[in-house]
Amino acid sequence: MKAFRILVALAATGLALFTASSQAQAPAKSRLQTVLERGTVRVGTTGDFNPMSIRDPATNSYRGFDIEAMEQFAKDLGVKIEWVPAEWATLVAGITSNRYDIFSGASLNMARANTVAFSDPYAETGAVPVIRKADAAKFATWADLNKPGVVIAVSLGTVFEEQAKANFPQATVRAVEKPSTGYQEVLAGRAVATLTSNVEAATLMQTHAVLGVPARAELRNKRPFAYPMPQGDPVWITFVNNWVALKKSEGFFNQLETKWLGKQ
Repeated sequence: MKAFRILVALAATGLALFTASSQAQAPAKSRLQTVLERGTVRVGTTGDFNPMSIRDPATNSYRGFDIEAMEQFAKDLGVKIEWVPAEWATLVAGITSNRYDIFSGASLNMARANTVAFSDPYAETGAVPVIRKADAAKFATWADLNKPGVVIAVSLGTVFEEQAKANFPQATVRAVEKPSTGYQEVLAGRAVATLTSNVEAATLMQTHAVLGVPARAELRNKRPFAYPMPQGDPVWITFVNNWVALKKSEGFFNQLETKWLGKQ
């Protein structure tokens, strides 16, 4: 009997250890399941990247290429969308601190990819300098801007800050914080140029007739646009990638490019 009681005790101990081990190894709930159960998807967006994400301060509403895409994403998920105000400088921190489930779209770079996951790309853009048209004769190329005494203003925390430092090592790169922007520094005469995407540059030139792109400044630093989201959740990442692939095949992103980016 004593030996039997010892065997029972050992079996009970083994069962407890097995149960604990099984629980420890059980997969965590995916973000996809969490979003579906919650009934909302939290989307981080800055609202300051025309024409991708534009916030109307009067109504606190958003519009733009990325906004329409995320609205369709939520619709296809069958959930409501919750916009979470975000900053470029804290984009990664917002994801790792679980402030939002996905970001409305950003250019992919390896510094960000070290900490967050990216979906498959849905678009591609490149960088161009923007100057005052009155300075066009003096600054016609990238090289013309890469000189001592030339101030290049960029928004703090954006990929354009690092690109400006790489493309204009001889110039002075000034990173400005919101509510200031690089192009506002150019308009005010506090900077010779700003660096931004060709997408935003086209919009800026429509809005501010005094701004332009240097005549012989080719597109540089081409980068894919993708959706940043938390790492370590293959179910959520796979779902987003499948959605991107489906919308590409349906021509959805081409339609957005025609509407918002003027592509034919």
